[in-house]
Amino acid sequence: MGQTSTERLRDYLAQLPPQSQALLMREFERAIERGEDTTVATFVLEQLRKIVRGADGEAGPRTDNPARLLFQPLEPFLVDGNVPLRPGQIRRASLPPVWQWLVREGAPDQAREFEQALSRGPETSSEIEAAVRKLQLAAADAIFDIATRGADQRRALARVGPPDVIEDLQSIASLLQAREAIDTLNGPIPSFLRVFNEAQIATVGAALNVPALQTPQLLPFALSLVMQRLTAPWQIIRLAVRMAASDDELRVAATPYGIAVTIALHDLSCLASTLRADIRRGHFDNVSEHLKILHDGVRGLRTELDLRQDSTWGRQLASIRAEISNALQSEIDSVPGRVRRLLRQRADKDIPAGAQVDASEVDEAAALIDFVAVCRTYASELAINEVTLRTYSDLQHYVEQSTEALVQSLRASEGKNRAYRQMQVAAAIRFCDVLFGPDYASLMSRAAENAVTGERKSSRA
Repeated sequence: MGQTSTERLRDYLAQLPPQSQALLMREFERAIERGEDTTVATFVLEQLRKIVRGADGEAGPRTDNPARLLFQPLEPFLVDGNVPLRPGQIRRASLPPVWQWLVREGAPDQAREFEQALSRGPETSSEIEAAVRKLQLAAADAIFDIATRGADQRRALARVGPPDVIEDLQSIASLLQAREAIDTLNGPIPSFLRVFNEAQIATVGAALNVPALQTPQLLPFALSLVMQRLTAPWQIIRLAVRMAASDDELRVAATPYGIAVTIALHDLSCLASTLRADIRRGHFDNVSEHLKILHDGVRGLRTELDLRQDSTWGRQLASIRAEISNALQSEIDSVPGRVRRLLRQRADKDIPAGAQVDASEVDEAAALIDFVAVCRTYASELAINEVTLRTYSDLQHYVEQSTEALVQSLRASEGKNRAYRQMQVAAAIRFCDVLFGPDYASLMSRAAENAVTGERKSSRA
């Protein structure tokens, strides 16, 4: 692609909402993993990562938003909404109050000087970079100063913002001060880590072996940066196991890298909550992906760490499995009843004129059957093995018998009821496609056509 085309693509990707950017990144990562169009996928994925992480070295920095330039090193660690915060994350909503405080009283002279430099339009990006770095260091000093004051510390912090903002202050200042160390970390780490093997763990460990990154404040952010490049983020625990030279949780927890296990458990817990919310709303588009991530993460923690049931990590993992199991089991139990309501045989006298099968209910039931099939794949690790196997077997038995019975009913149905029974047969065939595959569904579809055409020939005769 030419330079003009590349810039056009980058501008388009930058305009997408963060959720769409994240979705695109996942899809292109899967395409690379499958070996499909790797050249295009790799190129677009590289542009997306540069936009998301604010690490695009080819495009000049934006000068229309001083706060954006100041806080650009924080971009990979920002989270939106009211999600539970974990180590290595900062609330995006905390940045505007901090900027306003810096302009008002934290570092007003430096902020004013920075805005004036931008308004003059420096000729080179290096001049802008120098002005940005000067303000970042001044902002870090001002935040550290206000956080270490004596008796009037609480009153001074209250002028910055609410408690959530105050909670993020130390992290914001630490990242701004150690920006060079974070930027240096990006160099030796591959942009895409499909499998976090021993060689890659050694490379990452060497890159993290920097005094500036080994502090309790910055290490979680460095680990979060590595996790963003892992296909399976839970694999970050392998770094903690390597550093502890043991899979015993007590030895892992005793090292600074034990925070990696806490981060992995937190992310799995948040994903379990998201899965539960999606199921309650009837949104099954991402359920398969979420279940795979949860299954692999839970299995990975159970097999690669020697966790005790009564430990903090052990109880957290048990709680995650219980939450997943409860969310899935209640929904799985409801599927056979919904399918029976749609395929139930009704006497001709009980079918009112103009009766129809609700297409939206058929769509929902088909999605739920597929949901049960997906759950069956990951059932053993998520503690839903028994209910999933029983429900799936019941669905297969009932749908197979009901489809055959409905096809037979077409032969004897009267004209006013045939349309309703054909809609039932169409729904049953769709369920057969999910449960038994397209070959069996095609066979039953031909049987239904033969039942209708055979009945018509008999009437003409």
